[in-house]
Amino acid sequence: MKIPTTLKHKPVIVSENYSNIDGRSAYETDAQGLSLGLAQWNDRGRVDISAKVWRYTGEKWSRQSEELPIHRVLDLAILICRSKQYFNETAYRYDKMYEKENPNIDRIGLQGDAMTISVCTDNEKIDEDIKLFAEAFSRDDELLSERLHLLANLLREMGYGHGKRE
Repeated sequence: MKIPTTLKHKPVIVSENYSNIDGRSAYETDAQGLSLGLAQWNDRGRVDISAKVWRYTGEKWSRQSEELPIHRVLDLAILICRSKQYFNETAYRYDKMYEKENPNIDRIGLQGDAMTISVCTDNEKIDEDIKLFAEAFSRDDELLSERLHLLANLLREMGYGHGKRE
């Protein structure tokens, strides 16, 4: 299905067969495509790149299609990677999969400050939800690992990833 080009987000690079590879929803999803393009919020004289997930209801393009600034896509990838690492290497050490007194997982330096990653102890059902989250990470390990390996290889080919955190 062709991604619309007449809307505010202007696609430049597209993947129009995303519905075939949308994780567990492959072939049964409303997420029909991905695009990198010119952001819909661009002001005169300032152009930002954004990523967009295009959703189609079967009748029309959905207003639930998501557009994200490209740096946020990378920030989400960082959050996913660090969370996966936490559940693979650390969470099992705690009875409730986290340390109640210190729910922080990491602080990752970005732009002269840091992204703090922590377990959301404000969630009143965190003890149940964190177990469900860990189960989902485990269940989808093959699906996620395939994409992470591909991403790691692409980053190495681009000259990134010569060691641990750089």
